Amino acid sequence: MFVLKWQPLHFNYSMRNLFKQTVFLAIVACLLWSSAFAGVKIGLQYHTPLQFAGVRFFIAGLMLIPVIGSFSRHWKETRENFGFVVLIALLQVVLQYSFFYMGINMLPGSISAMVIGSSPLFVAIISHFTIAHDKMDRLKFGSIFLGIAGVAIISLRKQLPSGAEISLLGIFILILNNIASGVSNVVIAQKKHSISPLVLTSSSLTIGGMLLYGISIPFEGIADMDFPAEYFIALVWLSFLSAAAVSIWNTLLRRPGVKVSGLNIWKFLIPVSGAILSWLILPNESPDIVSIIGMVVIASSLLLLNYPPGKKKARKTGNYP
Repeated sequence: MFVLKWQPLHFNYSMRNLFKQTVFLAIVACLLWSSAFAGVKIGLQYHTPLQFAGVRFFIAGLMLIPVIGSFSRHWKETRENFGFVVLIALLQVVLQYSFFYMGINMLPGSISAMVIGSSPLFVAIISHFTIAHDKMDRLKFGSIFLGIAGVAIISLRKQLPSGAEISLLGIFILILNNIASGVSNVVIAQKKHSISPLVLTSSSLTIGGMLLYGISIPFEGIADMDFPAEYFIALVWLSFLSAAAVSIWNTLLRRPGVKVSGLNIWKFLIPVSGAILSWLILPNESPDIVSIIGMVVIASSLLLLNYPPGKKKARKTGNYP
């Protein structure tokens, strides 16, 4: 009888530990982000890009207030850290998504995916020069190189459309998107814990969404609000995943012992998961050997970072951190 009672308790304890693990939470955040593709495509059929993004992030920020549980706490922490919140809103929402939408409008989808997929490299470079304990080494460089190679294989598995031109300006703008993402990650990781990750995420998404919507009006006008049901379904899902994924990510960035560059390497999972979702959902998409090779290369990059050669030996000798 004792064994029968102890096993489920042990199982529940193990599951709770799993749900708190950095790797598990990073994978969940990346899976959520990868599911945004279909929702964005639906939303952009009825709404302009920047305005749609502004509404999405504004709602995402509001969604987190009940989770925080205390509006007075939310207001107090936001007011006391208002300058920092606005900075993150500008970097993580306004600049990043303005650059994102401008860049992808200038480039074929495959090239856009490849440039955006290289973001862990930019994060690692920024971390190397700004965070003392997060330096680039050969192992990290090799893992990033493999990850970018895998993204390139998946992204470029289809030939460019006939007559498609590669805009150097578009590539430069997407690189600015990667830099804005990297800088925001580093700034959040280095901020002292005077504001909780949930409050930071909620307030920065809400303020960033309002700013993005305001910026969009001179360029995009004000859209007609007569949207079909599928638009609102996509909007609710995108708002939820933004609230959940960004909250998880900001929490992990503030977690002791987590390196910004190492965490961002998990973003190589986003094109993998996106491709798998496309195969499952879209009728004209199916697995192919080139994509599978790209996925294997990305998996190799993650294994290299998390299970490097000599790790087991180092643990035995007590020299592994």
